[in-house]
Amino acid sequence: MSKLVEINFDGIVGPSHNYAGLSLGNLAATKNAGATSYPRAAALQGVAKMRGNMAMGLAQGFLLPLPRPDTDWLDDLAADPDTDPALVAGAWSASSMWTANAATVSPAPDTADGKCHLTVANLVTMPHRSHEWPDTLAQLQLAFADGDHFAVHSPVPPCFGDEGAANHMRFAGNHGEPGLEVFVYGRPGGRFPARQHEEASRIVARKHGLDPARVLFVEQSPEAIEAGAFHNDVVAVANEGVLFTHELAFADPQGTYDTIIARCPGTQVVEVPADRVSLDDAITSYLFNAQLLTPPSGEMTLVVPEECRDNSNVWNWLQDMLASNGPIRHVNVVDVRQSMANGGGPACLRLRVVADPATVDPRFMLDDAKADKLESVIADYWPETIDPAQIGDAELAATVRTARSKLLEVLGIDELA
Repeated sequence: MSKLVEINFDGIVGPSHNYAGLSLGNLAATKNAGATSYPRAAALQGVAKMRGNMAMGLAQGFLLPLPRPDTDWLDDLAADPDTDPALVAGAWSASSMWTANAATVSPAPDTADGKCHLTVANLVTMPHRSHEWPDTLAQLQLAFADGDHFAVHSPVPPCFGDEGAANHMRFAGNHGEPGLEVFVYGRPGGRFPARQHEEASRIVARKHGLDPARVLFVEQSPEAIEAGAFHNDVVAVANEGVLFTHELAFADPQGTYDTIIARCPGTQVVEVPADRVSLDDAITSYLFNAQLLTPPSGEMTLVVPEECRDNSNVWNWLQDMLASNGPIRHVNVVDVRQSMANGGGPACLRLRVVADPATVDPRFMLDDAKADKLESVIADYWPETIDPAQIGDAELAATVRTARSKLLEVLGIDELA
């Protein structure tokens, strides 16, 4: 009998990782536009984070960088020397590293046919991400090719923006039980775009064959979006029977909590009050863009970026939380500063899939020996630095392509070459 566990599939940071500042509403990305990036360091930081999860006894997978620069995208733009540099930069973006936006996932216990369903996100709101989905879909179809256990779906129609699991939470007594799936959407009209459309979420729920009694659609707080919480996972994260959330994450906080608890009894809400941690503190530190995990020890662990320790309000609150003996028992700190500077924390870097690891293509599952191989390829072939002024350079393009091909070669994943 298969054993269902949560597998975190982290995105390997691609060799074209750069700070072009393409993501409106992502304050870190726009703040650091034009800065020099460090792709090699970024990718090694990501592998180190994955190693940390494995050290806790957790199943760990990965997804690969997409082909960059994307010449099909440039052809679609009819790009020439006068084309807007931001559009050209979109062909080089390494944003697929944030696999929380790769797809929305419904585990087998929730679905009508008893399979794990994945719907690739269309990401249409941001031009630089809108062309990711065909290559992401091909990768998901390969990693989750076992048709007895998985169903992989094409994106929802592009008139409805869908940003994947970054706006999706799941509550259950444990990962292998039927759960309550919560889809969080934003309403348009503010200074920044609301990236997740309510209708997109409803389409995904129908595609996945979810029981309407075990689905909830919740509006994200407009105040949070205005403050820079471009996805729900910037202000809230869930794991099994725990919701860890900022007080201002949802348009109707108490109503949201009450409904979740009514439909998934026993759920505990750990709410961070705004008078202790402001929205600005939460967003700049990415306190909630953390991995909330249950290792085999059973002691729930929050994996936060170094920036949380750098912010005294956030760090003091975390110490008080640990002292209160609540459901979150440990806080682990990881260095993902290169990703953070582009607006993605530990939670952005992973897609959660509840499945039996034996049903996943083993080439996408990580162990220490494979992590050694990843680190070796990254050290040998990833550029040390990229200045945004280099985007479009033919020599850099060749370097980026070679790096990805060497990664595919060492992993034996020829299908994605």
